[in-house]
Amino acid sequence: MAEDIRLTAPDGHEFDAYLVRPDGDVKGGIVVAMEMYGVNGYLREVCDRFAQEGYISIAPAFFDRHERGLTLPYDDIGSRRGKELSRINDFGLTLDDAHTARDYIRADAGKVAIMGYCFGGTVSWLAACRGDFDASIPYYGSDMCDYPDEAARCPTLCHVGDLDTAVPPDQVKMFQEKRPEVTWCIYEGAQHGFDNWTRPARYHREAADLARRRTLEFLAETLS
Repeated sequence: MAEDIRLTAPDGHEFDAYLVRPDGDVKGGIVVAMEMYGVNGYLREVCDRFAQEGYISIAPAFFDRHERGLTLPYDDIGSRRGKELSRINDFGLTLDDAHTARDYIRADAGKVAIMGYCFGGTVSWLAACRGDFDASIPYYGSDMCDYPDEAARCPTLCHVGDLDTAVPPDQVKMFQEKRPEVTWCIYEGAQHGFDNWTRPARYHREAADLARRRTLEFLAETLS
């Protein structure tokens, strides 16, 4: 069952979230951290697909703190606006929103992971270090390599393409050297955003399928 809900963070901020519950048995929960483009059709379908695998999935609208209901197009204008909002974003407040979403599903889900893409990948890494999640899965976290000196408190699996210019190979190597306990899966021929099937120029089906299989295996191990 899918629905749009409204949650309230500890500071009183109200924000929207997309929630999907599995039809059958629940294996755990996932907070799905959005790209900088918002809780759009792609992110909703990500939640739908993981719910089909048995995970309660919830996608908080992190940019509601700036503009409620914002979704941005995948073009130059949307990219500029997304980057502007990412730069002024307060990760402390974003993590408050992520934990609020986690708390909403935890009673029914049991263990809860956080998984995010692009901007949400950075959120997922910081949530692994500063938050209280049972697992973290950053997909090509745009700025996560700015935080290699923080240590994860939970198992963390990172996905990135070797052609990613936002998370380039030299930055990944630096991160790996500083944080050898974090698992990185690097996909040959894949760009930034390779999982997003709504963007044909970036989508890499083989990499996306393999990353999904690895993610499901990781979730089964960490949330069981």
